[in-house]
Amino acid sequence: SGAKADIYMKDGELIQIGETGKTPVILECRATPGHTNGCMSFVWHKNTSVFTGDTLLIRGCGRTDFQQGSSDKLYTSIQTKIFTLPDDYRVYPAHDYTGQLYSSILEEKTHNSRLTKSRDEFIQIMANLKLSHPKQIDKALPANLMCGLQGDV
Repeated sequence: SGAKADIYMKDGELIQIGETGKTPVILECRATPGHTNGCMSFVWHKNTSVFTGDTLLIRGCGRTDFQQGSSDKLYTSIQTKIFTLPDDYRVYPAHDYTGQLYSSILEEKTHNSRLTKSRDEFIQIMANLKLSHPKQIDKALPANLMCGLQGDV
């Protein structure tokens, strides 16, 4: 379809997404590539929270074996863009397979078994996950690359 995003956010950019009461909700955009090249995390400093998408999950992280993923980039993103936040910041991932809603920076630094390792160990762990091919990936990948649009737009 040739579809493209209307707005491209830049690393470090501040965006307003609404307000709570009369106070604007301002998020800091942080580029966190690795799961995909375009992954972004959003920090809500006023609420001591970070929304990590599939970059950082609770006790895990996004897979890197498709969608232009890179274990090396993912490790760097998490260590330099997320784990540099204060320990008390809450981590809200895009999803969790056990039903947990959030974690914290300190909890993930301490208990995330993939990320308590060195870069080389992390890359090896990710290479050896041997995850099954997602059922809808052949539809999802092209849709993701076209902003979810299909056909002529």
